[in-house]
Amino acid sequence: MSAPQKLKRPSSVTVEDFFETNSTPLKLKLLGTNVGHARKIWEPSVNRPGLALSGFFTYFAYKRIQVIGNSEISFMLQLDAEVARQRIRELCSWDIPCVVVARGRQVPEEWIKLINECGVSVFQTSMVTMRFINMATIRLELQFAPTMMVHGCLVDVQGIGVLIQGKSGSGKSESVIGLLQKGASLVADDAVRLRLIDEREVVGTAPEVTQSMIEIRGLGLLNVAAIFGVGAVRLSKRLDLIVNLVLDAETRDLERVGAGAKTESVMGIEIARVELPVMPGRDVAGLIELAALNYKLRAFGYNSAVEFDQRLLKKMANDQLG
Repeated sequence: MSAPQKLKRPSSVTVEDFFETNSTPLKLKLLGTNVGHARKIWEPSVNRPGLALSGFFTYFAYKRIQVIGNSEISFMLQLDAEVARQRIRELCSWDIPCVVVARGRQVPEEWIKLINECGVSVFQTSMVTMRFINMATIRLELQFAPTMMVHGCLVDVQGIGVLIQGKSGSGKSESVIGLLQKGASLVADDAVRLRLIDEREVVGTAPEVTQSMIEIRGLGLLNVAAIFGVGAVRLSKRLDLIVNLVLDAETRDLERVGAGAKTESVMGIEIARVELPVMPGRDVAGLIELAALNYKLRAFGYNSAVEFDQRLLKKMANDQLG
């Protein structure tokens, strides 16, 4: 990359951040007060505290969000009221992040008040328990995923996520405008936040402040969604290809045939890389689009340089045979 890679690995996520980020997709609403919003979630997973509510706390996963479903509620309602209160106090004494009641089940107000008195927030979701567990785990994995910021422009070109990099003044943003006019979509301009997902792919987004915005020298900041339409903006895109814009004076050693595919390690993932010369009169946007299409062809198993080599070898063999 153009700058040293500095990975940020979140060790925890606050309950407030989790709620604000996921309240809509996970259909969460707050029950009681927000007394425990400052607590931290230490593990990107959730736990059903059935054994803990029965009094068995060995191997209790207290660092995770605690999800209560039909089974836990039915069990607690069968207990003596004082015993139930004691079990709730014991559960909250383990410094759990928060409690989520699934299936939209109603629980006694006394329970909610007691949990809040222990400094823990209570949420309710209308989702089925297992579906909530699956979706919450996925979204927590995203929030705990390693991230890094890089300089460049991320664009969706023909379904290929292209990160355009280069020195200042190389024409990155101007190239993006040309690509937008050809039907591409902007993800991020100037600053790109990369996130490693499941140790297998890198996904790029824009910081919230600069979403759908692009800076052009002489024109200033432009709202891409307002000018080109909302279809010209994407919130995120997987990184497939890096295109490095190289000034004319630095193009002497660039490969002409392109038989050897270049890659670059980004957060431990090998990403295809292309060095693209920049000079007056060149349609850089069109060349970036060609690079994206060529990458797509290679993904389908076709390599133009390899075919050229095969043709050349065949011609040489035929010439030798007369």
